[in-house]
Amino acid sequence: MSEQRLSILSAPSNLGLRPPVSGAVPGTAKAPEALREAGLYAGLLAAGASDAGVVLPGRYLDDWRPGQRLRNEEPLLEHAARLGDRLAAIRSQGDWPLVLGGDCSILLGIAVELKRQGHFGLIHLDGHTDFRHPGNSSHCASLAGEDLAAVTGKHWPQIANIGGLSPYFSPQNVVHAGCRDSDEEIEEVSGYLAALFTSAQILASAEHIGQQIFAALPQHLDGIWLQLDVDILDPSIMPAVDGPDPDGIYWQQLEQLLRVLLPRVCGLSVTVFDPDLDPDGQLARRLSRLLLDVLDARAVVIDS
Repeated sequence: MSEQRLSILSAPSNLGLRPPVSGAVPGTAKAPEALREAGLYAGLLAAGASDAGVVLPGRYLDDWRPGQRLRNEEPLLEHAARLGDRLAAIRSQGDWPLVLGGDCSILLGIAVELKRQGHFGLIHLDGHTDFRHPGNSSHCASLAGEDLAAVTGKHWPQIANIGGLSPYFSPQNVVHAGCRDSDEEIEEVSGYLAALFTSAQILASAEHIGQQIFAALPQHLDGIWLQLDVDILDPSIMPAVDGPDPDGIYWQQLEQLLRVLLPRVCGLSVTVFDPDLDPDGQLARRLSRLLLDVLDARAVVIDS
């Protein structure tokens, strides 16, 4: 990839998640500041990155109506619009965006803006397929469990067809990697997207899967976005997520995978880390070290 300045954009939205317990709100909104405290921002800025600020979400309200609307639907859509505008500004400057969530509903704003700019691909790294949608479930409620379905055209029109742009990513331009073999939507997703790779396959050979991901994607795209949900990691090493499931990958495999993928993508979003479940900050520091290592090693961050 050509040399670009990395631009850090904070998107601390928790609007796409269910409440962790009754009367509480998800802690993912605290993730960007936890990563700042852990040294991520300092390391990136020292290497020449810029701080593009924050796109704050609206108030969290658990206002789900089964069969009618997602929880937080209005503030979620409003946040997606503002996030898309900010992403457009970063890209217009020629910068390489690193978007720090927040939960993975932030992918909606990214996807809509990229569709406005051209035809982009998506690499979706996640411990779940996030493919619940009205066609396979009567309980669509939280966009963070439905984001991959939404951005590939499988959701209610107010979510999946903003501005008449559906699908934001054509299914043949999307690869998912990281779900467990037991994922409920694995067969549907395998038949819908360009390719699907499980966590077990990544564990067997992360570098090979990285190469296979690109082999599955078309060559004519205007760019490829990389979405990383940290619940791809095994909960024995990353319990600070909304939906920890066993049989995930480990730091070594994630690093190997990212080193293959990062040189060929046009931006990265990192989601679902919950500092409420990391009271001593140890996991934030470990995640920050990983990101600093893989971004610096691939010359994504350069002196401006």
